Amino acid sequence: MSIITLNKLALPASSILQVITATDETLRSTTSTSFVTASNTLSVDITPSATSSKIFVTADFASGLSADDQAGIFTIYRDSTNLGNAEGMVRQAAYNVGYDVYFPVGMNYLDSPSSTSELTYQVYMKVNTGTSYINYGAGKASITAFEIKG
Repeated sequence: MSIITLNKLALPASSILQVITATDETLRSTTSTSFVTASNTLSVDITPSATSSKIFVTADFASGLSADDQAGIFTIYRDSTNLGNAEGMVRQAAYNVGYDVYFPVGMNYLDSPSSTSELTYQVYMKVNTGTSYINYGAGKASITAFEIKG
């Protein structure tokens, strides 16, 4: 068995330098109308190797709502910074469709943190009224962060 060590400085721009993934299979919910952590385990820590690095973050999960006329709102945070806006990145709504509706949700974000400190990326959620869920219908959530050479 041979081990090859690559010099990260010799790699071309846009090369993937590291990948960190976390998953969660537990049903999670919130009744909060302000953003809260969706899951403590749906979180990744990554330390960029250079301030010029970009971090591409992707998150996927099944979401659900408990009643009509509700909206589940989702976003990704870097540490305490919402990478979306006040209404998040994705809004999943149910109007006059009955109870127990669920939808796939995917979020992607290309971040330029200009940092070599450890960063935490995590899924957050809120609801306009009622209860919003992730991992609804026995789903499996994931979040992945890719460091991309600048």
